[in-house]
Amino acid sequence: MKKIFILDTNVILHDSSCIHQFKDNNIYIPITVIEELDKFKKGNDVINCNARDFLRSLDALSSDKILNGGVPIDNGNGKISILLETPLNEKIKENFSEITPDIRILNIAYSITQKHDFKNVIFVTKDVNLRLRARSIGLKTENYNSKYVENLSDMYTGLKVIENVREDVFDDLYQKPYKTEISRLEADEKFFPNENVILKNGSKSALAFFNGIDQTIRRIQPRVCYGIKPRNSEQTFALNAMLNPNIPLVTISGKAGTGKTLLALAAALENKRFYRQIFVARPVVPLSNKDIGFLPGDVASKLDPYMQPLYDNLAVIQNHFNENNVSSKPITQLIEKEKIVITPISYIRGRSIVKVFFIVDEAQNLTPHEVKTIITRAGEGTKIIFTGDIFQIDHPYLDSQTNGLAFIIEKMKGQKVYAHINLEKGERSELAELASKIL
Repeated sequence: MKKIFILDTNVILHDSSCIHQFKDNNIYIPITVIEELDKFKKGNDVINCNARDFLRSLDALSSDKILNGGVPIDNGNGKISILLETPLNEKIKENFSEITPDIRILNIAYSITQKHDFKNVIFVTKDVNLRLRARSIGLKTENYNSKYVENLSDMYTGLKVIENVREDVFDDLYQKPYKTEISRLEADEKFFPNENVILKNGSKSALAFFNGIDQTIRRIQPRVCYGIKPRNSEQTFALNAMLNPNIPLVTISGKAGTGKTLLALAAALENKRFYRQIFVARPVVPLSNKDIGFLPGDVASKLDPYMQPLYDNLAVIQNHFNENNVSSKPITQLIEKEKIVITPISYIRGRSIVKVFFIVDEAQNLTPHEVKTIITRAGEGTKIIFTGDIFQIDHPYLDSQTNGLAFIIEKMKGQKVYAHINLEKGERSELAELASKIL
């Protein structure tokens, strides 16, 4: 039996193509949702673009039947309909004193359940509080999870540890050309392209990565990037991937204080001669889910609090040099000449991303659709680095399984153009690491 899915506004703002994700079932859009989308039409953020895209798609489908029986979608048996307002149900009046747009949407959804079997009507929203309200009046409700990572415990870390490696393998890795055939490891495990490997045999160890192009294990040696020296093996792996010209897409995950952003900026500055510009961007997730417009000052003043952590990391790199050192001056000059551009991710829209070292910080606050949009804009000679912590979500409608960073790690593993490493050890300070563990 066909199901009826009633969509909330935030589902459409999250994914403008959401109506194509419900197979041959019927989709209902409350008129209140159309009213709310009207408020999001203007602006350059992804949600504004999603609102416009959806409304254009709906307009293309529209006919008299959209209000009477529904319009077929995707050449299937499913239909989409717009639901008009209905008088407030007594159960809604009894339980909710303030009639907000959310409650009006709930009322429309509840009225549909009166005409159909409760089991076959599902209210879809990414708002946790609204799901709780819906369940309180007997509505069946679900989160919208068209793109998510099923099992976080098996999340790809980008690292394997191989024990009892033969002596002659170490001999190969410690003399030119510092590589050996993958078959010589005699390991039963499958290796992904650009996967990092720690090889061990008693007191001997070596850092390496699997080159999927020629099927070899290649030794990695720690190197200093613009004054920043890796403090552990994971940081060494991260720098190696970011400096490798054959890997245009890199993700670095890890908790706060593991050095994700600092390493990415150091790698960008180390390799700046190979790129036209360095873009450093991060999503703006306003406090208390308020738009940045409520903050005082001009656009630059409003955005400064969100961009300040990036400037702080650049200051750390600059402070590694004496004021008179030639390496300390270019950072300020590069920013002034816009060779380094620090900006919210929404301001990148429409810019040319060709031969650019592009760092996307706090990528866990991006949706899978936003991540896809960024990557598909990459031109020739561009390298993209996504950094973030999939367990530290500030976005109101994302979680550890549905955020863009987790999605890209899961979907891109195994591709020859991609590398990933999860940083585990905090390097900010002994105090910060202690607090992260016990508080």
